[in-house]
Amino acid sequence: MALSVVIMAAGKGTRMRSARPKVLHGLGGKPLLGHVVATAEALAPERCIVVTGHGAEAVEAAFAGEHRVFVRQMPQLGTGHAVQQAVPALPDDGITLVLNGDVPLIREATLRALVDACGGTKLALLTVDLANPFGYGRIVRTAEAGDADGIGAVQAIVEEKDATPLQRQISEVYTGILAAPTALLKQWLARLTNQNAQGEYYLTDVVAHAVADGVEVCTASAADETEVLGVNSPLQLADLERRLQRRHADALMEAGVRLADPSRFDLRGTLACGMDVEIDVGCVFEGTVTIADGARVGPHCVIRDAQIAAGAVIHPFTHIEGASVGAGALIGPFARLRPGARLGSEVHIGNFVEVKNSTLADGAKANHLAYLGDATVGERVNYGAGSITANYDGANKHRTVIGADVHVGSNCVLVAPVTIGDGATIGGGSTITKEVAAGSLAIGRARQVAFAGWSRPQKKAR
Repeated sequence: MALSVVIMAAGKGTRMRSARPKVLHGLGGKPLLGHVVATAEALAPERCIVVTGHGAEAVEAAFAGEHRVFVRQMPQLGTGHAVQQAVPALPDDGITLVLNGDVPLIREATLRALVDACGGTKLALLTVDLANPFGYGRIVRTAEAGDADGIGAVQAIVEEKDATPLQRQISEVYTGILAAPTALLKQWLARLTNQNAQGEYYLTDVVAHAVADGVEVCTASAADETEVLGVNSPLQLADLERRLQRRHADALMEAGVRLADPSRFDLRGTLACGMDVEIDVGCVFEGTVTIADGARVGPHCVIRDAQIAAGAVIHPFTHIEGASVGAGALIGPFARLRPGARLGSEVHIGNFVEVKNSTLADGAKANHLAYLGDATVGERVNYGAGSITANYDGANKHRTVIGADVHVGSNCVLVAPVTIGDGATIGGGSTITKEVAAGSLAIGRARQVAFAGWSRPQKKAR
């Protein structure tokens, strides 16, 4: 049966205290709405309709997609009013699933179960039992045990501000997510009124219309409260971030990854790990990262869009972006690999070494205080402390080629474009501007001069 998805994303989010639309605030490295859209589209709906309002231009620009439709709710007069705006874009048959753009951690399996419960004939509500249900609409059931689960049939959803003291004691709450036969949903939406404490058109009132029409109202339950929690404030956003990161951490540990402390771990993208991977505290992974068997990542590293090969060790406080690290390589501490860094096996990159758009072949080493930019470095090169490739002439970048088994002394400047032949040696303190032949020694520095009896200038007396 054809599935349509409506995502409500029009709210201002006043309590966020931000000029940014609430659904564009980040969670786990992407906007709140991005999580919802990704989960919705995993269901392969025929159409995905996003209802925008506050900051509509920014939201629509951020989520423009081939199969997405945007409708605007201006002004915002409640959840029922929001879904009413989507009616012209909905077909007359099939099932409509209604989601909230600020409830980012809902699971695909939960939504599939809800759609299955609807079956094209029932109104299906996603509910959850909360120890503290304050602020949520309560599920009001008949007193008698009327369904297969031995609980009363659903009669209505009562919002917090409209609930009686007795109704506020109900722990089963509506999560804001429902699935309904599209044709019936359209009829119920047309009958909504704003006769309530808020003066708004509540989507929850469709329950009473379904009951009045003799349509069965069923429920499906969320696995836990985390997947149905919404975000209305920075405090709630921070809480949900830690819940999401714990979800990521648990999944990695169940797959065999050793996390030193799962409460001090952040994944803002995707992370694929092999066997016996160890990750210390305070690490942040962004974009797409892969870590192969037996690799270790020390504390407080930031790794983005990178591949770490088997047995590599990333020492503390290293930053890696857009780079690949070969098997058995040793990186850091305090190293920086920038985009385009490609390191072979057993490469050593030490403290305060920066590598950008450079290839280092197997066994090459740059252990201290060095810069390699736009360079091709051969096998077993030893690159001295304080040495740099001067790759930029003020207008264009140029490449340095260093052959295999080259030894570059400390505090050297290799002015690109330049080639150093295999087995050559560059004397410490040299500035190299011309090609160096294989096997030769090149020294490019001023002759040392000493002046006997020289006195330093003295400060003038005041």
